[in-house]
Amino acid sequence: MHNTNVSFPLRKTLLALAIGAASHTAMAATADTSNAKEDTIVVQATPQADFTPGGNDLVPAYLDGQIAHGGRLGILGEQKAMDVPFNVIGYTSKLVQDQQAKTIADVVSNDAGVQAVQGYGNYAETYRIRGFKLDGDDMTFGGLPGVVPRQVMDTQMLERIEIFKGANSLVNGAATSGVGGMINLEPKRAQDTPNATVGVDYTSDSQVGGTVDAGRRFGDNNQFGARVNLVHREGETAVEDDKHRTTLAAIGLDYRGDRLRSSLDFGYHKKTSHGGETGLNISGVDFIPRVPDPTKNYSQKWAFSDIENEFGMAKSEYDLTDNWTAYAALGMQHAHETGVYSGPKLLNANGDATAGRLDTNRITDAYSGMGGLRGDFDTGFVSHKVNVGYSAQIEKDKTAWTMSSVNPTTNIYDNHPVPIPENTSFGGNYSDPLTTTRNRTQGWLLSDTLGVLDDQLLFTVGARHQKVVVRNYSNADGSEDTASRYTESRWMPTYGVVYKPWEELSLYANHTEALQPGTVAPKTAANYGKSTGIAHSKQNEVGVKVDFDRVGGSLSLFEIKKPSALQDTVTNIYALDGEQRNRGVELNVFGEPTLGLRLNGSTVWLDPEMTKTKGGVNNGKDAIGVPRFYMVLGAEYDIKPVDGLTATARVNHSGSQYANATNTKKLDDYTTLDLGVRYRMHLNQEKNDMVLRVGVDNVTNEKYWSGVEDNGTYIFEGEPRTVKVSMSYDF
Repeated sequence: MHNTNVSFPLRKTLLALAIGAASHTAMAATADTSNAKEDTIVVQATPQADFTPGGNDLVPAYLDGQIAHGGRLGILGEQKAMDVPFNVIGYTSKLVQDQQAKTIADVVSNDAGVQAVQGYGNYAETYRIRGFKLDGDDMTFGGLPGVVPRQVMDTQMLERIEIFKGANSLVNGAATSGVGGMINLEPKRAQDTPNATVGVDYTSDSQVGGTVDAGRRFGDNNQFGARVNLVHREGETAVEDDKHRTTLAAIGLDYRGDRLRSSLDFGYHKKTSHGGETGLNISGVDFIPRVPDPTKNYSQKWAFSDIENEFGMAKSEYDLTDNWTAYAALGMQHAHETGVYSGPKLLNANGDATAGRLDTNRITDAYSGMGGLRGDFDTGFVSHKVNVGYSAQIEKDKTAWTMSSVNPTTNIYDNHPVPIPENTSFGGNYSDPLTTTRNRTQGWLLSDTLGVLDDQLLFTVGARHQKVVVRNYSNADGSEDTASRYTESRWMPTYGVVYKPWEELSLYANHTEALQPGTVAPKTAANYGKSTGIAHSKQNEVGVKVDFDRVGGSLSLFEIKKPSALQDTVTNIYALDGEQRNRGVELNVFGEPTLGLRLNGSTVWLDPEMTKTKGGVNNGKDAIGVPRFYMVLGAEYDIKPVDGLTATARVNHSGSQYANATNTKKLDDYTTLDLGVRYRMHLNQEKNDMVLRVGVDNVTNEKYWSGVEDNGTYIFEGEPRTVKVSMSYDF
């Protein structure tokens, strides 16, 4: 078994030295500039008049700097939501800090349009946007796919977490999933005012962590910037014997000249889990079991996962003229996953289950790039914003596995340690895996946004010629599986309209499409690790958006159709089987209606119907794991008698969801309540800030099954009551 503790004391020593060095440098750099601290906070929360859409400058945030009404539209750059016929919203690093959000799932829980779900029998975070799955690996980083670390991404190095809703091949063509939408992550950049923040945090039961965020600019005109982020956190979670360790080191460099702007980001990310609670395999029973005690662990201590990632991205744009800009970006990621996974398989209603074993050795390399030209000009009374670009992504997976067939018995309500079963099945050379999958996605983009009536009426017309190539190989000898060889290319149109009768109101409509590799067969399938082919999806959407500076929001109606994949109960083959059609209504409202009271609420009503299924046997059934109703309501209130004291609350409610294609197994609805308080104090003659934060997630200790993965094999238990405490100090 792989020893994940090798050289760990050395890594802790090196990390401590790095944190100390970064803190000392940042403190020295900010010694004479700390008086500007308050000005920085005001700028974050106030709209910037000089924001230029289409580039890398972030959409201004408001709502106390926590939410931005807009975000990155892939190759089209950062855009305000009011000016585009798409639904996009951004959550800032301030929200991440205020809510003590450690991973992307913690952040997107603020939006009802996104549900976080655990991975196939492992610890990965995956997401459903408008009811369709987005793998965590397929999120974009600065608009580039193939860069984000595998399975779980920490938030420490991120300035924005942006959610684009809807089919998005026009703007994110090279991304390999995300029919219902895309999550884009924007790295932190050095600001004009130097910053240095150190923090410590505690999460029940015994997770302790430390963070550093330091940045400053250099040069006569502050043209050079550097931002360093470090985090190390480890310990046991609120679930007993569930231990996690996270290490992240990232640096972001940038240059901003009169015409040239460029950036370079590098990161190292390692996530280790020991005894972590995975999903519960219910494929052998025809019922949903009662929920165990959420603080008890029904997995085995000897199970573990170790994922190590190195990733990087380089971006540049150059103003050829005042109206035309050339841009380019390149990114890569290398990931190595080793693990011994043991999701219990339920046998009966008493909770008896077998503790299986699956060892995985997976190496992933991904490369992506994009480039193009954007500009604006007028033809008579019609304005044009044109973008011509090309993007591509290449991904190669090497996967080998071993599996046990005779497994010891335990019980999910009274778990006890069992010996590690011996592996009897083997898939490939475990010590040196061969290539099992190669995917290539590439395409040209042509788009034009035409404006009339002083840009009150905007028409977006675009098309992407997308080509998708999928190759599967035997992990035993490396030979190509010609039966699962897929290549498809086509033009995919996108068109939309925005009408702004007033500056505060936008009416919009769009038609978008997506073409990408199908999902990869899960560990429980006979064709594990193989792609299911190529999926072509379509979306139609209409809606209205408002932005009154203090309050904003949107209301949209949409329909998305996507080929669906299911695992055959007889052959155990995972393959495309019919179509999933999601029709829905989505409402978002956010803002500060009265001074000191901030609200963020959203809700989604969905009709996730299966159509065109094999033999028509499941036509009209609900898609697996998609609740018909989901709601989030968050609030913050500044307690006036005590300057700097803020109370927070958030309610998440999910409707019931089916756990199999025939809709005979269903997870109950659930509601969770999170409460918190934070206190900001000014120290050292108000030159420095210290913030104390205390939060309790799932205050009522609700017992619930939180979700089910797409195939219906695994269901996941919700997190128990969890206490979070943190302190940060700004130099």
